[in-house]
Amino acid sequence: MIPRTIYPHILESIRNKPVTLITGARQTGKTYLCREIHETMGIDYVTLADRQERELANKDPDAFLKIHGTPLIVDEVQKAKCLFDSIEAAIDKAIFERKESKGMYVLTGSQTYKLMEGASESLAGRVGIIRMSPLSISEIAGRENRPFIPDPTIASSRRMDKDVSSVYADIYCGNYPELYDNTDLKAHTFYADYVDTYIAQDVMELINLRDQHKFFSFMQVLASITGQELVESTVCNSAGINSRTLKEWLSVLEAGEIIRLMQPYNGASTVKRVTKRPKIYFRDTGLACYLARITDPETLMASYLKGPMAETYIVNEIIKTYTNEKENAAFYYYRSSDGNEVDLLIQRNGEINLIECKGGIETDATDVKAFGRLGETKDKIGPSCIVCMTETPYPVKKDVYAIPVTSI
Repeated sequence: MIPRTIYPHILESIRNKPVTLITGARQTGKTYLCREIHETMGIDYVTLADRQERELANKDPDAFLKIHGTPLIVDEVQKAKCLFDSIEAAIDKAIFERKESKGMYVLTGSQTYKLMEGASESLAGRVGIIRMSPLSISEIAGRENRPFIPDPTIASSRRMDKDVSSVYADIYCGNYPELYDNTDLKAHTFYADYVDTYIAQDVMELINLRDQHKFFSFMQVLASITGQELVESTVCNSAGINSRTLKEWLSVLEAGEIIRLMQPYNGASTVKRVTKRPKIYFRDTGLACYLARITDPETLMASYLKGPMAETYIVNEIIKTYTNEKENAAFYYYRSSDGNEVDLLIQRNGEINLIECKGGIETDATDVKAFGRLGETKDKIGPSCIVCMTETPYPVKKDVYAIPVTSI
């Protein structure tokens, strides 16, 4: 199993918080890390995928916790969300009796928003929240992770020797750990099973879904617009659903960390002329390629989705460099009514970095013309760049470089 950057942060949370909640999409490696914790720290492990354990947890959560004791790892906790209140009571009791309350429970689940709701209501101030993503470029390469900044010197030291076709092969494959642990497993087979399981279990637990085929078609429509603005009327017409269903189904996909909706940057003085719609990104390009019926990397490179998939991949990888280190940063895009657009803005410490994402090798100053057209902002504009398929950094204009995808 590929070592995960987030693992030390999980251990830190266990040492300092009564509860550690690990969330993320299915198959991102949560269960594996829990078993690692079980083996190295001797913490008992129970999964609510087990029918008997699940029934006990739902019928009598207090008895469930008493039987298993502490410290305890509870996998798939979204299957018994009533446990949160009982866990709160158990922590309160430990604190009242002056017993050790740190590291009492480690919980995992794949329905992020619902779990956040339960945790914030019952465990405010007592829970460390860890969000797990699919594998990052650095994890796959076995190199140190560091939050991405547009620096050509750093990019030169981190770049990998990969040509364009190799990068698109990575985009097509996606980043779920099982595909790298089992190299005989075909991406198409993995994603077909993944979608079937996700719809049959996670989606059905969240909503009363009457037509699974229509939901699958909805996911296909969204995959075809990854990296683009979400125009609700277009999606509704293509998927054959109404606006209310659209909002409900989008929230389900966000809860399962299948997609992210990136909001437009609103720190410009010209805010009235800035688009209000979010952009949609699939959190894994392999899943998006499967849903978009892209059958191999060569088909992807010849497809109209080449650019949007490359942008989706670059945005995801940049965000992972921050979330895997639990760095505090916000991410936006910018588009004005007169056509000025920046694919990604990283906001932190009162500064924003502007990032343009390209699916090709050659770029020039026209690709970053919007960098100087944001108007007055509340943030200082810091180093900016184009991330593209080049193998080595090169200057595009003054203080703006093209940086390899493999340097992220």
